[in-house]
Amino acid sequence: MSDDSLLPGKLPHGQLACLLGQFGRLPAEIRVGPEIGEDAAVIDIPGGVLVTATDPVTLASADVGELAVIVNANDVAVTGARPRWFLATVLVPSGTAAAVVGEIFASMKEALDRIGASLVGGHTEVTEAVTAPVVVGHMLGVIESGSPIATKHTRPGDRILQVGPAPLEGGAVLAHEAVELLDSLDPITIERARAGRHRPGLSIVEPTLIAANLGAHSLHDPTEGGLAAGLHEMARAAGVRLRIDRAAVAWYEPAVQVCRALGADPWATLASGTLLAALPPSDTNDAAAELASQGYQTSIIGRAERGSGLLDEEGKPIHLPVRDEVVRILSSSSPPCTPASKPEAQRTPTPLADTSGRSSP
Repeated sequence: MSDDSLLPGKLPHGQLACLLGQFGRLPAEIRVGPEIGEDAAVIDIPGGVLVTATDPVTLASADVGELAVIVNANDVAVTGARPRWFLATVLVPSGTAAAVVGEIFASMKEALDRIGASLVGGHTEVTEAVTAPVVVGHMLGVIESGSPIATKHTRPGDRILQVGPAPLEGGAVLAHEAVELLDSLDPITIERARAGRHRPGLSIVEPTLIAANLGAHSLHDPTEGGLAAGLHEMARAAGVRLRIDRAAVAWYEPAVQVCRALGADPWATLASGTLLAALPPSDTNDAAAELASQGYQTSIIGRAERGSGLLDEEGKPIHLPVRDEVVRILSSSSPPCTPASKPEAQRTPTPLADTSGRSSP
C-alpha cells in the first residue's frame, strides 16, 4: 500500500475540507451545506414543488463523479424542474489513492458547474464493502409554477420525439471496460465511442427543459435496458401502445459499431444522453425544429395509440430486454450473442429531423 493510500473509514477531516472547499460559495438559499460535522443540508425553497431523484453509478470506473451528477440531473429535469442541489455518497475501496478521490470530486464539480447545480451535502468513506469507486447521487430541484411532468402523461395520438442519439453511455462504457474484446475495431472508432460521453454528451437537462416549454407533457430518460426499455417504460406508465418507426431512430454510429463488435443489441444498451418526449401532433414539428435550431439532434420516431406494448411500423413487437447489454457483456459468465435488431434500409428522413449520424441497428 502506498503512502498516500486511504485507510478504511471516513476521509481525514483536512482532506475532506480541502475537497469541499473547491466548490466555492453556496447559493443564498443554502442555510447549511456540505460541512464537516453537519448531518444534513438545510435549504430554503420558494413556493412550489420539490423534485428529488437518486441513482448510483456502479458500472463505469471512469468519471463516476460526473456521471452521478448527470444521471440524477437528467431524472430531475424530465419532471420539468431545473436541477439545483446535489448530495453524493462516495464509497471507495481500502487502499484507494487519495488522488482518485480528488479526481471524483473534481469531475463532480465540473458537471455541477455545467448544469448550474450546487453540492450541498453527502458522505465520503473508504470501505471494504466495495471493490471499485461507487457514487450514489441525490439531486433536487424545484418547480416554482405549473404542474410536474410525468411519464404517465403520454396520451393516444401523441408523437414521440427522440432528442440525442443512442446508445451514448453504453457505447462509452463498453469502449472503456471491454476494450480487450474490440480487436476488430479501429482505434479511432473506439475513441469516438468513448468520447460520446462528452460530445454529444450525456446531459439532457437543457433540451428537456426546452421540450417542456414547447408543449411536451411526458418526458423520459432511457437508461438501463436502452432505448427499447425506455420506450416500454413510457408505454407502460401511460397505459398506451407506442408504434415506433425503426428507420427514424437516431443512433450514435461509433457506439453502434462497438455494440456490433461485442454482439450487443444497441436497442438494449444503456442509453443515457437520449431524451424521449411525447407531444401533441400540433406541437411536435415546431418543437423538433426549435431543438434542432439549438444544435440538438432530433427525430420524430413514433406515435402513441390505444392499446399496450411496443410495436414497429410493421406491427412486429420490439421486445423488452431481460437486462442491459452493458451488464451482460461485462459479466464474465455471459458470452456475446447475436444482436436482435438487424440493419435496415434508410427511409426518407422525417421532416425537420436532423439525420446526421443516423443508422439503423
